[in-house]
Amino acid sequence: MNAGQWKGRDLGTRTVAYEDRDAILYALAVGAQATDLELVFEERLRVLPTFALTRAQWAPDALGSAGAFDPTTAVHGSQRLKVHKPLPRAGELELAARVGEVWDKGSAAIFEVVVESEYFEAVWSLFAPGCGGFGGDRGPSARKRPDGAPDTTLTVPTSPNQAALYRLLGDRHHMHIDPEAAKAAGMPRPFMHGLCTLATVTLPLAAELGAHPADLTELEGRFSAPVFPGDTLTVSTWKDGEAVLFEAAVDDTVVLSGGRALFAS
Repeated sequence: MNAGQWKGRDLGTRTVAYEDRDAILYALAVGAQATDLELVFEERLRVLPTFALTRAQWAPDALGSAGAFDPTTAVHGSQRLKVHKPLPRAGELELAARVGEVWDKGSAAIFEVVVESEYFEAVWSLFAPGCGGFGGDRGPSARKRPDGAPDTTLTVPTSPNQAALYRLLGDRHHMHIDPEAAKAAGMPRPFMHGLCTLATVTLPLAAELGAHPADLTELEGRFSAPVFPGDTLTVSTWKDGEAVLFEAAVDDTVVLSGGRALFAS
């Protein structure tokens, strides 16, 4: 079957459980400090909304395992998240997954994997080389960088241990920890998970806006280039009504583009 025939395919449902320690470990893995008590202390805990993405990682993996694309060459292109209500400190999530749109980029296809629950809706966009050319719609263009100088510029360091911590939350692909696996994937050394980089940026964004990072209600971003543990990100931001648009770079290389975040007021 061609890539377009996967559109609408049911990927099943799953009940996933977690404890408060998982949410705390996640917060530490995306940059929370020991002084951020509402993120790292169980008595005051507010769960970061992006933690939900670690519980739903099985869904895009399931599409690759089903044969829609070659998991060794497909890459995570972008991510969207819409929050319906706060995650509990611990408990179970009922998740339902399906294939949303499948876009035809000619030499490649983009598969959208949609995961829904009462707490959130998330969309993975997976870029699959060699799966295009089936006569489908090319899909929308990526969000362009805003005109004009940024309203603010933030400096966001990453930790040398960050990828090692983040993979304990469920995404244990070897390329994020094993130098040989990273080289096989075309990288000079292990690199950060895209979702880790994206979530890491939301904490300083919230601080800049005077918001709590657990009050995130919408998030999106495109993964433009790899980030390596220990890199320092330069994050440019532009106000867009109640939301903030952002782009992150390491030196002169853009690593996150088309970013947008919204926090509840």
